[in-house]
Amino acid sequence: MSDASAVNAAVLDDLRQESEELDLLVAGADVEGWAAPTPAEGWTVAHQIAHLAWTDEVALVAVTEPDAFGAEVEKALARPGTFVDEAAAETVALTPAGELLVRWREGRGRLQEALRVAPPGARFPWYGPPMSVASMATARLMETWAHGQDVADALGAVRAPTSRLRHVARIGVRARDYAYLVRGEQPPAEPFRVELKGLDGELVVHGPEDAAQRVGGPLLDFCLLVTQRAHRDDLALTAVGPDADRWLDIAQAFAGPAGPGRPPEAAR
Repeated sequence: MSDASAVNAAVLDDLRQESEELDLLVAGADVEGWAAPTPAEGWTVAHQIAHLAWTDEVALVAVTEPDAFGAEVEKALARPGTFVDEAAAETVALTPAGELLVRWREGRGRLQEALRVAPPGARFPWYGPPMSVASMATARLMETWAHGQDVADALGAVRAPTSRLRHVARIGVRARDYAYLVRGEQPPAEPFRVELKGLDGELVVHGPEDAAQRVGGPLLDFCLLVTQRAHRDDLALTAVGPDADRWLDIAQAFAGPAGPGRPPEAAR
């Protein structure tokens, strides 16, 4: 197995484990649990799983029918601010909770299979730049974790952080410039140093060691920030330098318009 194939397999294994963990959480939910509101305005637990199911299905089109994926991009361009919400609402309306869970399981399984057999170096169209196997799997893991956090909050569950968070952090770091650009701001020219403390004191680092501007703190907190699942005021993250400080106000690991984020706990 080549180095690239090994990396792809490792990320896909982590994606499968992240999905299975969330699956266990929702599989035990009753009717009220599926209908429970999540921190995302207007979205229930069912909406969160519907969104993951729909996105997996769209990703499968990108991987297996790249020419047909253009139609999905056209839908997004026609309704940039609403197409995600509309897709989730439509999926929930057409699919009862029990069937929705089966749909998500089957869809993510097909996507896993397609990504595992994709040729080395393959790239797939997406709503932003084309994605490699590892990038597609990492993006799906990030979304699964982030929407899983919404589900956990709705159901009153506490999830233990895992080493899989390093994938979420990596996307957050790589999306630094996008967070500025989507707000009409010029990204900083200089790189930042990001040092995050993970499980058992493991350090997850990005950027040059001698960078003047720096971000640090717990890995979990950084992931909550870049997925906009918690407000900066409620997290133990630090910044050195004005640009790094600004980044902690606007960071996002996802494509699309800048979201409003979550209000601080004191304002809820």
